[in-house]
Amino acid sequence: MAIAVLDRSRTIAGPGFNRWLIPPAALAIHLCIGQAYATSVYKTALVEHFDVSLTAIGLVFSIAIVMLGLSAAVFGTWVDTGGPRRAMVAAALCWATGFLVGGLGIATGQLWLLYLGYGVIGGIGLGIGYISPVSTLIKWFPDRPGLATGMAIMGFGGGAMIASPLSSTLLGLYDPAAAAAGGVPAGLAVAKLFVTLGLAYLVLMLFGAWLVRVPADGWRPAGFDPSEVRQKSMVTTASVSANNAIRSRQFWLLWVVLFCNVTAGIGILEQAAPMIRDFFRDGEESTVAAAAAAGFVGLLSLCNMLGRFLWSSTSDVIGRKNIYVVYLGLGIVLYLGLALAGSTAVVLFVVLAGIIISFYGGGFATVPAYLRDLFGTYQVGAIHGRLLTAWSAAGVAGPLIVNGFLDARGEPGALVADDYRPALLTMVAVLAVGFVANLLVRPVSERHHEPERPADVRTDTVEDRADDKAPGGVTPLLVVAWLAVGIPLAYGVVQTVLRASALFTG
Repeated sequence: MAIAVLDRSRTIAGPGFNRWLIPPAALAIHLCIGQAYATSVYKTALVEHFDVSLTAIGLVFSIAIVMLGLSAAVFGTWVDTGGPRRAMVAAALCWATGFLVGGLGIATGQLWLLYLGYGVIGGIGLGIGYISPVSTLIKWFPDRPGLATGMAIMGFGGGAMIASPLSSTLLGLYDPAAAAAGGVPAGLAVAKLFVTLGLAYLVLMLFGAWLVRVPADGWRPAGFDPSEVRQKSMVTTASVSANNAIRSRQFWLLWVVLFCNVTAGIGILEQAAPMIRDFFRDGEESTVAAAAAAGFVGLLSLCNMLGRFLWSSTSDVIGRKNIYVVYLGLGIVLYLGLALAGSTAVVLFVVLAGIIISFYGGGFATVPAYLRDLFGTYQVGAIHGRLLTAWSAAGVAGPLIVNGFLDARGEPGALVADDYRPALLTMVAVLAVGFVANLLVRPVSERHHEPERPADVRTDTVEDRADDKAPGGVTPLLVVAWLAVGIPLAYGVVQTVLRASALFTG
């Protein structure tokens, strides 16, 4: 009975609860699992340690993303019914265990343990952790769903902004000889890094799980009138179940949209550090230092994070469908620019890649609000989980496209910009498919709607709004919660700026 404290009924917010405590709870989870975007920092070290190809090491990341989508789909309803705290604790345990098992695999030279640990177990933690705070934030912020999902999911984009410089620093401590020589860290150093990150992430994620609350049934923020959303096209106030959603045309069109957007972006993120060095290679040496390449990974994470918040918030103004027209349409132009002119200047390369990744992140953050508009809030978490199978598929397709082309063109450390162009031009075609799919999205047919339930016809009374009228102001807990996520974010921003400055100062 000790785990009863994790049940949804034990996490219902009481009177006077401040809903602004929920964003840091969500960030505590997403900043940790966002480390998945920083794998390129030690990718070359793992290639040399295990003496395998880029594709073999890239498979670790692909397995993790596959498990993310599968676990999000399988456990989506479990997360919705059991509440976010139970899901966050499960995610913390899986994510930390994945690092520890993966570290054991690296230390013992057993690649299959790395696949099992970081890929399978950690991937399950990724999936559960990714969806666990999203539906909760949408319910706390029904007046600003794009802003809410942006706050939740921006942490996933910003996780690598912290993990990338932190990993580089820790690898330097664990293998000072390689750091001094500017070489590749030893496998044992990467194993120690995995253990360190796993334990640190466990603590922060459990803090987020302790902090999270769900609103009472029927709660609404002050001044919010649900009837107003009926005035907007593509927005429904009806309820669609997860089972009915997957039978609709709209779900599968959004699946294609997400798959295309993720496939295009994930190939760059997974290969970010070696990619910028290869684009500016002069003979056997690159004009971009390894430390600057790590800073580039962090810079992309900053763009990823900011894009999730800014573009998703913008979608509250211009609409979800219109913002995806921007993501996919302008993305095509940017990928063409990167493929054809990206190697002419470091500044141009960084700007193009940064905007591309901001759209990539924005696509992730906007999709829960898009789902909410089309299917309602009834089972949006479960629907979101099922849609993330598109991420699983893209997690395989994106790295396979990029790594497949690169493996055919040469060895790591000897590639140049021309070797990347076939993969980048392939991504242009992928984005074009997603662009068309988004244009075909229409409101969901009424035949998929659930019968109206009593909770759906509540009136917006004073009692419904009372909790939001007395949030308690700035409390010590609110300050501590934001500091817990704000300090790591500040560290990541500072380190990112310092390291990325080497890209422009030489």
